[in-house]
Amino acid sequence: MKFVILGTLPGLNEYISAERSNRHSAAKMKKQMEYAIGMIARSQHRKAHFKRPVVMRYLWVEKDRRRDLDNVAFAKKFIQDAFVHAGILEGDGQRHIVGFTDSFSVDHKNPRVEIEIEEISHDL
Repeated sequence: MKFVILGTLPGLNEYISAERSNRHSAAKMKKQMEYAIGMIARSQHRKAHFKRPVVMRYLWVEKDRRRDLDNVAFAKKFIQDAFVHAGILEGDGQRHIVGFTDSFSVDHKNPRVEIEIEEISHDL
């Protein structure tokens, strides 16, 4: 199953900056991101719910090459937590997410995050 989030998400640097300015603003950022991502995911696949362990594949499509890849991929924390809160995933621990991959690309006109979730037929 594939989910697409249009635009770019805050990276680690933005999160750290918010945390250093005021810890409440970092918590607010995380909460806002989780809510927005959850709404987007639910609008794309209303009945999505994975009960078995999953592998998640992320394609991070940035508008340019300015941000470090590890900074960009930090947003998976927002995504995975949002998917749990939205009821798409049972949890985000090692029993529920058994692996993930990150790939990166550039599209100046259409930055986005594409997330593919594959349910594993057996426990690893």
